[in-house]
Amino acid sequence: QVHLVEFGGGLVQAGGSLRLSCVASGKSVSSIDVTWYRQAPGQQRDFVASISSGVSIYYSDSVKGRFTISRDDAKNSVYLQMNSLKPEDTAVYSCNGRRWVAGRPIDYWGQGTQVTVSS
Repeated sequence: QVHLVEFGGGLVQAGGSLRLSCVASGKSVSSIDVTWYRQAPGQQRDFVASISSGVSIYYSDSVKGRFTISRDDAKNSVYLQMNSLKPEDTAVYSCNGRRWVAGRPIDYWGQGTQVTVSS
């Protein structure tokens, strides 16, 4: 069993920065794939960034160059550093942890943290 908790959301002005944390328990983050998603009211859940157990990193085009995903094995955490924030980045951000069991993915979700970017 994997449990994930997000921290770091808040209110920030456009152009500002926030760092989100996804803290895992029950499994080492080095052994799972972790993905950040976001969802604005009335919108679908969108992919933001991911880091695999093999440390392969991917970003959505909308955040590439502004956001950075990283992993700290000692703290069993994955971070999302968000710079140059825009109002359109406003959403609930959630982290997903994925384990592979018998060739099938098992997903775990955090509770989400609100990010609000003012104009």
